[in-house]
Amino acid sequence: MFRILFATVVILLFQTTLQPAVAQGSYEQSSLPETLSEDQKVQKLIEYIRSLEGATFIRNESEFAPEKAAEHLHSKWKKHASKIKTAEGFVTELASQSSSGTPYSIRFADGTTSTTRDVLLRRLSTLVSQ
Repeated sequence: MFRILFATVVILLFQTTLQPAVAQGSYEQSSLPETLSEDQKVQKLIEYIRSLEGATFIRNESEFAPEKAAEHLHSKWKKHASKIKTAEGFVTELASQSSSGTPYSIRFADGTTSTTRDVLLRRLSTLVSQ
């Protein structure tokens, strides 16, 4: 009788210590980020452009605020989304240069300048690796 009681107590203690670990494991799995769709990646890239305070976007030798640049890229995406299937395609085929082939660039608040292509490809790589 003592053995049965002892075994029952051991089993109950074992289950009690395991339940939080099992519950935590299922929580960790459910809290993993979902994979973003290509459209979601593009939307995040556009929002990233919109969020660049103090930056100036240069398109065809004209300067634009981040909001205007984001609107322009969004309209290009809406117009060509059926042909461009990936976020990388969006960057390389739509968001990097004008229809005349002139590259877009960004002058940041600190005065440094980079091509929009390089900036967005770097940002895309962080989205993919998250």
